[in-house]
Amino acid sequence: MLLSLFFLGTWPALLTLLERRGRFPQHSYLDYTFTNLLAAIIIAFTFGEIGTSSKGSPNFLPQLSQEVTGSSRGNNLLQKCRDNWPSVLFAMAGGVVLSIGNLTTQYAWAFVGLSVTEVVSSSITVVIGTTLNYYLDDKINKAEILFPGVGCFLIAVCLGSAVHASNAADNKAKLDSYSDDSKVGIRVNSITNSKQAYTDRGIISWNLKIEIFGKSAIIGLALTFFAGVCFSLFSPAFNLATNDQWHTLKDGVPHLSVYTAFFYFSISCFVIAMILNLVFLYHPVFNAPKSSLKAYLNDWNGRGWALLAGLLCGFGNGLQFMGGQAAGYAAADAVQVSRLCFDQST
Repeated sequence: MLLSLFFLGTWPALLTLLERRGRFPQHSYLDYTFTNLLAAIIIAFTFGEIGTSSKGSPNFLPQLSQEVTGSSRGNNLLQKCRDNWPSVLFAMAGGVVLSIGNLTTQYAWAFVGLSVTEVVSSSITVVIGTTLNYYLDDKINKAEILFPGVGCFLIAVCLGSAVHASNAADNKAKLDSYSDDSKVGIRVNSITNSKQAYTDRGIISWNLKIEIFGKSAIIGLALTFFAGVCFSLFSPAFNLATNDQWHTLKDGVPHLSVYTAFFYFSISCFVIAMILNLVFLYHPVFNAPKSSLKAYLNDWNGRGWALLAGLLCGFGNGLQFMGGQAAGYAAADAVQVSRLCFDQST
């Protein structure tokens, strides 16, 4: 879990750094998506194959194929997949909400900045996610230790929102002090219609536009709260996939291992991220600059950092889930604090 703290605290800062340097968020997230899935595959084929596979506790490959030791020849693959599908769906649902949350934050960063986005969304994640996992884990973690920390995160949500409201007021006061000529020089049309804005500083100029002329406080905080809710649901969904607290599996059907569940989780996360980011290339939201698949393929500026961010996030999530299976998912949700600590320096 210590490694997970470091990994999950670092990757958002890397993507934000690229965005500030003018790289399209869609380009960075497409790169991130590939290596995020690669991390899940590496974990599955390494950690998931350690130890002896058995019918009650299969390794990754036997469980993936549903051909565990001791199974009768009459049990065909289709029937076994049907027996296992509730847990698979829970794992994939977790990947879907994580992917949507990640995509939402890329626009929230532009509206309210990295610090506010991570403070508020991570705090919501801990407050809701930890509470849900505490009851799903049958209260195995000590409430007197767990929930005072959750209360601190709840306070952080309020303070983070207040800080942004204060900053927005300061920015408005500074803008009012500009001359009319200065205001005209940074208006939407003069930014977004400029070839220089699209090529060299397209996304940075777009950020400047929405911070000054858009309803950034309302839209940005709404996106941040939505992302926080999405992030708070993926860990409980994964918990249900591996431990079947709702008893959706038939008797005798083994629970999904952490590695198999993480594989399905990452597959769904990958598919959703690919679809939405490819759509956003040609149809960006909030009047952001357009891009194309060709432009993405030719954009090597900062690609290595985006690929590294995907690996860090993938390994961070995998280690968090492994820690959750060992120590309780409510306690493992505490790794989200890393996003508050690491990202404040960016």
